[in-house]
Amino acid sequence: MKMKTPVIGGICQSVQGRDKDRYYLIRQINADGSVDVVDGNFKKLAAPKKKNLKHLRLLPEKAESIAVKFENGSMVYDTEVYSALKAYNNPAQEQETESKDVQK
Repeated sequence: MKMKTPVIGGICQSVQGRDKDRYYLIRQINADGSVDVVDGNFKKLAAPKKKNLKHLRLLPEKAESIAVKFENGSMVYDTEVYSALKAYNNPAQEQETESKDVQK
Protein backbone atom coordinates (compact mmCIF):
# COMPACT_ATOMS: atom_id res chain seq x y z
CA MET A 1 0.00 0.00 0.00
CA LYS A 2 1.45 3.35 -1.02
CA MET A 3 0.81 6.44 1.06
CA LYS A 4 0.36 9.86 -0.48
CA THR A 5 0.77 12.21 2.45
CA PRO A 6 3.85 12.26 4.68
CA VAL A 7 3.54 12.00 8.46
CA ILE A 8 6.11 12.87 11.08
CA GLY A 9 7.79 9.68 12.24
CA GLY A 10 6.78 7.85 9.06
CA ILE A 11 9.20 5.55 7.29
CA CYS A 12 10.12 6.29 3.68
CA GLN A 13 12.49 4.96 1.04
CA SER A 14 14.60 7.08 -1.28
CA VAL A 15 13.96 6.22 -4.95
CA GLN A 16 16.36 8.70 -6.57
CA GLY A 17 19.77 10.13 -5.85
CA ARG A 18 22.99 8.77 -4.42
CA ASP A 19 21.07 7.42 -1.45
CA LYS A 20 18.69 5.35 -3.60
CA ASP A 21 17.05 2.43 -1.74
CA ARG A 22 18.00 3.87 1.66
CA TYR A 23 15.28 4.06 4.32
CA TYR A 24 14.67 7.18 6.38
CA LEU A 25 12.42 8.51 9.10
CA ILE A 26 10.52 11.73 8.40
CA ARG A 27 11.66 14.36 10.90
CA GLN A 28 9.78 17.42 9.62
CA ILE A 29 7.37 18.40 6.85
CA ASN A 30 8.29 21.68 5.15
CA ALA A 31 5.88 24.19 3.59
CA ASP A 32 7.57 23.98 0.17
CA GLY A 33 6.54 20.34 -0.32
CA SER A 34 9.75 18.76 0.87
CA VAL A 35 10.54 16.79 4.02
CA ASP A 36 13.56 16.55 6.30
CA VAL A 37 14.63 12.94 6.78
CA VAL A 38 17.09 11.22 9.13
CA ASP A 39 18.48 7.69 9.42
CA GLY A 40 20.54 7.94 12.62
CA ASN A 41 23.70 6.85 10.81
CA PHE A 42 24.62 8.93 7.76
CA LYS A 43 22.01 11.65 8.26
CA LYS A 44 21.82 12.52 11.91
CA LEU A 45 19.19 14.55 13.74
CA ALA A 46 21.55 17.53 13.97
CA ALA A 47 21.81 17.75 10.15
CA PRO A 48 18.76 16.18 8.46
CA LYS A 49 18.58 15.65 4.69
CA LYS A 50 16.05 17.69 2.74
CA LYS A 51 14.25 15.48 0.18
CA ASN A 52 11.56 16.26 -2.36
CA LEU A 53 8.46 14.08 -1.97
CA LYS A 54 8.76 13.03 -5.62
CA HIS A 55 12.02 11.28 -4.72
CA LEU A 56 10.55 9.26 -1.85
CA ARG A 57 8.32 6.23 -1.54
CA LEU A 58 6.25 6.60 1.61
CA LEU A 59 5.62 3.40 3.55
CA PRO A 60 2.51 2.79 5.69
CA GLU A 61 4.72 1.95 8.69
CA LYS A 62 5.45 4.55 11.36
CA ALA A 63 7.81 4.65 14.34
CA GLU A 64 5.14 5.57 16.89
CA SER A 65 7.35 6.21 19.93
CA ILE A 66 9.73 8.44 17.98
CA ALA A 67 6.84 10.28 16.28
CA VAL A 68 5.37 11.16 19.68
CA LYS A 69 8.74 12.50 20.83
CA PHE A 70 9.12 14.60 17.65
CA GLU A 71 5.67 16.11 18.12
CA ASN A 72 6.15 16.78 21.86
CA GLY A 73 9.59 18.29 21.35
CA SER A 74 11.20 15.65 23.56
CA MET A 75 14.81 14.60 23.11
CA VAL A 76 15.34 11.96 20.43
CA TYR A 77 18.70 10.25 19.96
CA ASP A 78 20.29 9.06 16.74
CA THR A 79 20.58 5.58 18.21
CA GLU A 80 16.78 5.38 18.57
CA VAL A 81 16.31 6.32 14.92
CA TYR A 82 19.02 3.90 13.80
CA SER A 83 17.44 1.06 15.79
CA ALA A 84 13.99 1.77 14.34
CA LEU A 85 15.37 1.58 10.78
CA LYS A 86 17.86 -1.26 11.33
CA ALA A 87 15.57 -3.95 9.92
CA TYR A 88 14.98 -1.87 6.78
CA ASN A 89 18.52 -0.67 6.01
CA ASN A 90 20.37 -3.85 7.03
CA PRO A 91 18.08 -6.82 6.28
CA ALA A 92 21.00 -9.21 5.60
CA GLN A 93 22.65 -8.40 8.93
CA GLU A 94 19.35 -8.91 10.74
CA GLN A 95 18.93 -12.39 9.22
CA GLU A 96 22.53 -13.38 10.04
CA THR A 97 22.02 -12.40 13.68
CA GLU A 98 18.82 -14.44 13.89
CA SER A 99 20.43 -17.51 12.30
CA LYS A 100 23.40 -17.32 14.73
CA ASP A 101 20.97 -17.17 17.67
CA VAL A 102 19.15 -20.27 16.41
CA GLN A 103 22.38 -22.24 15.98
CA LYS A 104 23.56 -21.62 19.58
